[in-house]
Amino acid sequence: MKLAKKKINQVQSPKGVRKQAPKWFFIMLILIPVIFFILLELSLRLFDYGKDIPQWVDARRGKYIINPEVAFRYFNQVENIPTTIEDIFDQQKKNNAFRVFVLGGSSAAGFPYMPMGSFSRYIRKRLELTYPNSTIEVVNISLSAVNTYTILDMLPGVLEQKPNLILIYAGHNEYYGALGVGSMESLGTFRSFVKLVLYLNKYKTVQLIRNIISGIFSLFASKNLEESPGTLMSRMAKDQYIPMNSDKYTIGLEQFEGNMREILELIKSHNVPVIVGKVVSNLKDQKPFISVPSEDYPTANQVYEEAKKKLMNGHSKDADSLFRLAKDLDALRFRAPEKINQIIRQVCGEYNATCVSIDSIFNSVSPYGIIGNNLITDHLHPNIEGYQLMGKAYYEAMEQAGYLPKNEKPQIPFSSQDSLTRIDFTFTDLDSTIGNCRMLLLQNDWPFIEKWQKKPTRLLFTPKNFLDSIAFNFMMNKISWADAHLNAADAYLKKHDVNGYLKHMDILLYQYPIVVEYYDQISLTLLQMQLYDAALKYLHARYKIEPDDYSAKWIGNIALFKGNADEAINYLTKSYELNSTDAQVLYNLAGAYYQKKLYNAALNTINNCLNIEPNYPQANILKQQLTQAINSQSK
Repeated sequence: MKLAKKKINQVQSPKGVRKQAPKWFFIMLILIPVIFFILLELSLRLFDYGKDIPQWVDARRGKYIINPEVAFRYFNQVENIPTTIEDIFDQQKKNNAFRVFVLGGSSAAGFPYMPMGSFSRYIRKRLELTYPNSTIEVVNISLSAVNTYTILDMLPGVLEQKPNLILIYAGHNEYYGALGVGSMESLGTFRSFVKLVLYLNKYKTVQLIRNIISGIFSLFASKNLEESPGTLMSRMAKDQYIPMNSDKYTIGLEQFEGNMREILELIKSHNVPVIVGKVVSNLKDQKPFISVPSEDYPTANQVYEEAKKKLMNGHSKDADSLFRLAKDLDALRFRAPEKINQIIRQVCGEYNATCVSIDSIFNSVSPYGIIGNNLITDHLHPNIEGYQLMGKAYYEAMEQAGYLPKNEKPQIPFSSQDSLTRIDFTFTDLDSTIGNCRMLLLQNDWPFIEKWQKKPTRLLFTPKNFLDSIAFNFMMNKISWADAHLNAADAYLKKHDVNGYLKHMDILLYQYPIVVEYYDQISLTLLQMQLYDAALKYLHARYKIEPDDYSAKWIGNIALFKGNADEAINYLTKSYELNSTDAQVLYNLAGAYYQKKLYNAALNTINNCLNIEPNYPQANILKQQLTQAINSQSK
């Protein structure tokens, strides 16, 4: 009977019904991958895999600078990532500081004349001249080949640094800039996904996954090792055909508008003023790069040729419209379509942000009212005159909106500021030649020429003088920008041209104002030439950055030579406190005390001098004179 009962029970159990898994089983299903990725992340951090890319790094002496590797956040496929023009600012903002941040792409950075030629350097110089008692900080963190994704990603870090004003110039790179819809660095067309990846990039696990994917793709990519990698511009364009009104064309506009709205919303929430510039490009003298058939329009080349005919016949207004249409029909989206400027105007109005019409200002000073080679070097990068005009436009927008420094009255009338800024603009012939060399490199590659037409770099430029030779070495990657100016300074010094020497050294000081070695080099050179008054300026500047015994010593020596015993005592004493083994300091300090008739102090000082160097020239004679003076006083 027991056996039968068991069979009955087996029959009554529904076939296929399984016992429900315990809750801990499902919890473990979730926890195992979470724990795996946590352990993976910790392991990667332990072994220092990948990159830690904070936005700001210590530049020494209480200054911040943008991380030179910050572009690795946005470039995963490209070698030789772009860098900024390396502006620095105080880690602790001063009470009298006026701090401006500039964000954008290569035009905002000042290509091809960076670092000295950017419009931000015009603004900095004008502010420094007009408000000499304020701490002026114009921090340009623009990068070549980036778009509004980069600006949006960097913006929180900018706002943390308490800017008084933000300037934005962007729009040309929206398609081919890093993470753009047509870029080789594209992560897709969904803004939310791209922003999520940017956020997750700080985790080493995400870096590992991206590197694995890149490695897999590189295995299948054709690569000619004998070819040079080409310009950044030629490498960034993955989708070379983005016709007007195509899906990717529309996605690029939506991407720009969405990012700009978030950018302006975030800035507005922090109550920081912002000025956005409408973008400019070469309309008249840059033919379309790629002309494709269209059902709705003639080809870009046809429209461009019609525009030139209209211009020749005196119909400049019609020509302007056609040049703009030809640019918009260009399937290679390196120049922003007109709708980008329309979006800029629209979103600025919605968020009460100041919009400056750079395009209209450029048109107003161009022949026939159409921008061409008069202000543009290539397809969209301004020349030096153009960059200064941009700086002037932004500055005047700052003045009209009431965004200039408020803790100091302007020391120069507004009507004189522009001309004085241009006269005092920190820029040399070498910077101009280096910029021209950069343009030769850019235009020696696609899309300006076909790949097969590319010439060896050494054949692009024939030096005609020593500055050309220095620029040529820079173009050949033999020297850095700083080395180029050091070489130029040395060349002028060998010619006994002090002004030429100082011009190039001053350029380095303007670019790297806290590199004390440059001050030391200049001071030593001028002192050796017995140009004491000229040296004094650099000695004081160096001592202000970081007090040192050498600068204090020579400031004191020069003061003693000029008969200013009080200043001599002050600085020579400071020099002695920093270095108590310099017999010359003690000898001159004793001399300064002697001039003030402080004979006892002088005698003690000269005795210290003789203790260090018993045979110091004239020291024993001075000691005898001091002893006689003290004896005479005691009688």
